[in-house]
Amino acid sequence: MVVNTGVKVLAKKEQTLKKINGKQVASHLTAWDIVKISRHPQRPVLQDYIEHIFSDFMELHGDRYYSDDHAIIGGFATIEGRKIMLIGHNKGKNTLENVERNFAMAKPEGYRKALRLMKLARRFNLPVVTFIDTPGAFPGIEAEERGQAESIAKNITEMANLEVPVVSVVIGEGGSGGALGIGVGDRILMLSNAIYSVISPEGCASILWRDASFAPDAAEALNITAHALLRHEVIDEIIQEPGEGAHTDYQKITAEVKNAILNNLKTLVNIPTDVMLDKRFEKYSAMGKFQSA
Repeated sequence: MVVNTGVKVLAKKEQTLKKINGKQVASHLTAWDIVKISRHPQRPVLQDYIEHIFSDFMELHGDRYYSDDHAIIGGFATIEGRKIMLIGHNKGKNTLENVERNFAMAKPEGYRKALRLMKLARRFNLPVVTFIDTPGAFPGIEAEERGQAESIAKNITEMANLEVPVVSVVIGEGGSGGALGIGVGDRILMLSNAIYSVISPEGCASILWRDASFAPDAAEALNITAHALLRHEVIDEIIQEPGEGAHTDYQKITAEVKNAILNNLKTLVNIPTDVMLDKRFEKYSAMGKFQSA
């Protein structure tokens, strides 16, 4: 991609109707508008989905190597009578909670805990459901010293070969390797005002334009919205948010997410394991292909 660093390109508002899960939905939001909605302070977080969707959640702690990272939580849960392993990024609802949970920016021990739970799910033949909502993995020195890159890479490798169904739901920010560390699923679902990207718009703008104020243009160029990612076949399904965003109606959005998870699990659990693994390999192998004009 060639970028003219001397010209700021104005983001375009999408004025046309879009087809989402068979329904025509009007959208007049720019990519940057969606970025701001995905970061809304009242947006439902993992704990809200646990409360409204799952029952009998039994949280499991620690990676058995170093410590228990509160930026990622997980454990056994039940959804409509079906036992699953639930794993997700753990954003807070206020400043104190966000500080305690490190703003859902996990360290290596968080990803190793997630992997431990996935292996436990495999032992008990339970589907894995992951919720993605993080600005990215924690970039601090201590995380690098403890093997941040290795822990994420290992999770990606292990998830690609995990012998149980995996459904991943992007509920807010899906940032960089921090998201991919629990995001290699057979089905990737995404809320309509969530984002999913290899880098934040601000980070991209700082690299390309050396100016974070170009973040709206970076957001447009990165194709980080659900509609763009569905078009490029990076995700499999968009879950339409109510009103002006998920924060406007917790009951409705959690019901929609619950139905989407159940529908996808119903399909996946009936696929033979070897076929499921082949399809997963084909899914991710196909990403990034393009045709020259």
